[in-house]
Amino acid sequence: MTASPAPLDDLPARYTEYLARVTAALGEVKLGAFAKYGGHLIKQLTFDEFARAHVEYAELLAGYRASLERGDTINDPVIKQIREQAASLILPTPRL
Repeated sequence: MTASPAPLDDLPARYTEYLARVTAALGEVKLGAFAKYGGHLIKQLTFDEFARAHVEYAELLAGYRASLERGDTINDPVIKQIREQAASLILPTPRL
């Protein structure tokens, strides 16, 4: 599953999915607590934190894909940022 720009009214459903992924991947983690996931130290996000992170991830991924279509050179920090953001949302790393 990859994130895509979603209307704000879709964010509650996506947050519910996120919470299910957190529980499945990490077990019971309190809001604001940290845990290791995929080699990253991640924080259990509140809804507001999730909303910001989800929108940022969707924008990063869309920008990355648009750059590829244009034939732009992609630098490693962009790829690292996308991977870190995917981990923070407990999403599989997208095919980059």
